[in-house]
Amino acid sequence: MEDVNLLIQQLQAIAQSGMHYGKDVFDRERYEQLERISKKLTAQLVDNPTRENLTLFFDSDVGYVTPKVDVRAATFKDDKILLVEEKREQVWSLPGGWADIGFSPAEIADKETFEEAGINVDVKRLVGIKDMQKNPYHKHNLSYIYKLFFECEPLEDDLHGGVETSNAKYFTKKEAMNLNLSVGRNIPEDIEMLFAAHADPNWNAYFDQVDTHYNGHGLG
Repeated sequence: MEDVNLLIQQLQAIAQSGMHYGKDVFDRERYEQLERISKKLTAQLVDNPTRENLTLFFDSDVGYVTPKVDVRAATFKDDKILLVEEKREQVWSLPGGWADIGFSPAEIADKETFEEAGINVDVKRLVGIKDMQKNPYHKHNLSYIYKLFFECEPLEDDLHGGVETSNAKYFTKKEAMNLNLSVGRNIPEDIEMLFAAHADPNWNAYFDQVDTHYNGHGLG
């Protein structure tokens, strides 16, 4: 059975793209109706369907709708990985966040590590790209998201928390796997992948495999 949230995301993408590119007034009315239906369906399924949250999801993007990009930095020192503790939820995650306009993904990895752990890093390589919808993350965001993971080396030693983080520490693989992880940001499988990549100088970047092939109407 297909994920209902994914189906609504696809409906919304069709509606927004149609409203932006559609020239015929009747077609635009149909796309607007499709968006209203998507909003009603979403309001029945999400945990906190406030007007503000629905507007943020449905009206923050115009034109051809594309996935959002979340960048995560895996910084290693003495074969330990850097994680930060989130102030609000008191859970641990790789430094990272949304990609910003004007910054490359690697620059985001460095920027987020500085903001959340207090150090600059040398971004060495892309470890993997994951489709959040196709992996067992806790999905608390309505958007369709790609996650990019970079391996980094620290350029400084003075770790400290930031505005949104209370702590920053290096952990062994065993220690990291036993932490209370922020499973919307990173899951145990990510930690496994990052340590495996760190140990393998010939690592090829991970990506989700194609389970079904495009047939002209969608993946099926």
